[in-house]
Amino acid sequence: MSKIRITKEFKFEMAHALLGYDGPCRNVHGHSYELKVTVMGEPITSQGHVKLGMVMDFGDLKRIVKVQIIDVFDHALVLNAAMPKEITSHLHNSFEKVLLLDYQPTSELMVIDFARKIKANLPAGIELISVLLRETATSYAEWLASDQGKEN
Repeated sequence: MSKIRITKEFKFEMAHALLGYDGPCRNVHGHSYELKVTVMGEPITSQGHVKLGMVMDFGDLKRIVKVQIIDVFDHALVLNAAMPKEITSHLHNSFEKVLLLDYQPTSELMVIDFARKIKANLPAGIELISVLLRETATSYAEWLASDQGKEN
């Protein structure tokens, strides 16, 4: 049977600030992110299987990404946990959804984090191929399994 890739697309809103950055993105600002997740597997061929002909139910992939990424990051203010505590304490007291990450919240590092979380929750036989995180109409970061080496 042939290996087939399927892709599911998502959108979410998020604000962030880049700690120590030397440009305008050091200030709190937001983006309308687009996320594309591509997985690969063999279509199910077992007659009578409720998912006959599918690599993976798009609804199942949607649930994984929604729980691991969208529900967490959508409409959140995302900051590096190294941000001064007086700032983060005030933000936590003032806003409902402030996330402090152990990394700088750039598209590059977020796409690595997203790939790790999605990959860990995929069913057996389904391979994560790519995760593309579009930050603006002209800028995106992309994680590709083929670039990761054998240990990943």
